[in-house]
Amino acid sequence: MKQTGWILLLIAFLANACAPNNVENEKNWEKYFAEYKVEGCFMLFNNSQGTFKVYNLERSQQRFLPASTFKIFNSLVGLETGVIKDTSYVIPWDGVTRDMPEWNRDLSMQQAFRVSAVPYFQEVARRITKPVMQHWLDTIKYGNMKISKIDTFWLDNSLQISPDEELGFIKKLYFDQLPFHKVTMQNVRQVMLMEKKPEYELSYKTGMGFSGPKTIGWITGWIEENGHPSFFVLNIETENKSLDMRTVRMNILRNILADAGYFKGMK
Repeated sequence: MKQTGWILLLIAFLANACAPNNVENEKNWEKYFAEYKVEGCFMLFNNSQGTFKVYNLERSQQRFLPASTFKIFNSLVGLETGVIKDTSYVIPWDGVTRDMPEWNRDLSMQQAFRVSAVPYFQEVARRITKPVMQHWLDTIKYGNMKISKIDTFWLDNSLQISPDEELGFIKKLYFDQLPFHKVTMQNVRQVMLMEKKPEYELSYKTGMGFSGPKTIGWITGWIEENGHPSFFVLNIETENKSLDMRTVRMNILRNILADAGYFKGMK
């Protein structure tokens, strides 16, 4: 029964891909995960060419807590409902000193997104309220759509989403295919832009959370060259508490994208 279920998931996944005949199992990317002794998967969809490369297809179907990648969704709902007036909207610091010095001050939405300030977006979620947030989770069909406590559900393993669901979500965001106003989606895309170079633009959101003894890391977004977007999702896990997740996940992302020929402005 379990095997049959996985096969059905795979069929559904391939049916929803833009170019199912071009899905390629990129076994060669395994070395980038092995270098840091982490488990993971990577998905890369080149929209203009219709090519779809995946490392560890089975893991790409499994759901994990979204951690701070949920700030994409939280921002969309916050802006759409008016809880966040615009990307310059400031929420005052609550005066609680935390381990991340960049969180301990008044922050605008754009600043909070860039430094991944959890307290800012916890306050946004509280202002949205649980019923309204649940409405949008159900409307978008974001992962398993489960809420526990309104200001922790994306961090405490209640809400979970798979890498392939993340990929579909960000692709819809890029093409204005989510049920939000276009200006809402445009504003979120704007704050996701982290690198703007002559050769490429790199937009993404990172995430890191905990599931039992495991640390889960994410990066989800797109790279654009010559107006052509390619969408990616990186998901990794480790039980090594000394691993520098922030550095490792970015190294893996950049290594794979470089391996695939990006950063040169030729895609």
